[in-house]
Amino acid sequence: MDIVDILIGAARASVGVQAAAFALAAIGLNVHYGYTGLLNFGHVGFMLLGAYGTAVTVHHGGSLWLGILVGILAAVAFGIILGLPTLRLRYDYLAIVTIAAAEILRLGARSPSAEPLTRGVFGIQQFADSFYDLNPLARGRYGWGDFAFSHRVLWVMLVGWGLVALATALVWLLTRSPWGRVLRAVREDEDAARSLGKNAFWFKLQSLVVGGVIGSLAGTLLAVDTQSVNPDTYQAVITFFAYTVLILGGPATRLGPVAGAIVFWFLLQFTALFLTEAIAVGWISESLLSRQEVSAVRFALVGLGLMLLVIFRPQGIFGRRQEMLVDA
Repeated sequence: MDIVDILIGAARASVGVQAAAFALAAIGLNVHYGYTGLLNFGHVGFMLLGAYGTAVTVHHGGSLWLGILVGILAAVAFGIILGLPTLRLRYDYLAIVTIAAAEILRLGARSPSAEPLTRGVFGIQQFADSFYDLNPLARGRYGWGDFAFSHRVLWVMLVGWGLVALATALVWLLTRSPWGRVLRAVREDEDAARSLGKNAFWFKLQSLVVGGVIGSLAGTLLAVDTQSVNPDTYQAVITFFAYTVLILGGPATRLGPVAGAIVFWFLLQFTALFLTEAIAVGWISESLLSRQEVSAVRFALVGLGLMLLVIFRPQGIFGRRQEMLVDA
């Protein structure tokens, strides 16, 4: 077993496009859950709208940049339509409604009646060629040894982590402003915020829209990376991955989502590669664990680690325990 190759493979995953996309999704979720206390279990719906807004627009003759704008506007509209009737609900009911709303979007996108627009279960492919035409990198591989990426992958990574940096800076500025302080007040004690003359409902609606727009960019990034959108990609488990990233890094922290995404994808890939190599060299019998089961087992092991983290360090890597106790 070559542990160096395993570590390199895990490190590649920790800075890859998926890690950047989930960092972006977790930043948006941090605005909802970390700073405002909104238990949004339908975050994947915003990601779906970002991806489909881009893909559908290009598929029907629009430009990629118009498609990104359409995805953002669709996320804004979804946030308003979802938030107006639901943000007065108690947290557990809000979670149920949001996860149902995201599932309605997914089922609607794959329905036969939506096929002329979304191509139904077949999805839309090869719509981001104009993005790759802008790639300033010469053809080849960039990096050192096995830790190298093709010019195509590196271009998406640079754009993805650039968006993460911009979103992190935006959230940092917002949370240092009076607007951000009101969000924290609403999270800690909504009645107290109202007693000071703050319209808590309006601030929660703004938070839902801002976080949703950031989430829609994460969906767009994933779609551009694979040059494909399919409704079955955007299932509820994607939201729970984003929550895992956020909790791992630390809710209500500025760098928590970024650190959480890097650690999460490193652990996932490390576990998968380690188990695969252990089976190959005979450390683990195939009668006990087959190669086909490695993907499921790695999530179980990472989930176990997350459970231990929540028990012994609920504030995550960068979070503050005092703030989490106040949230409780």
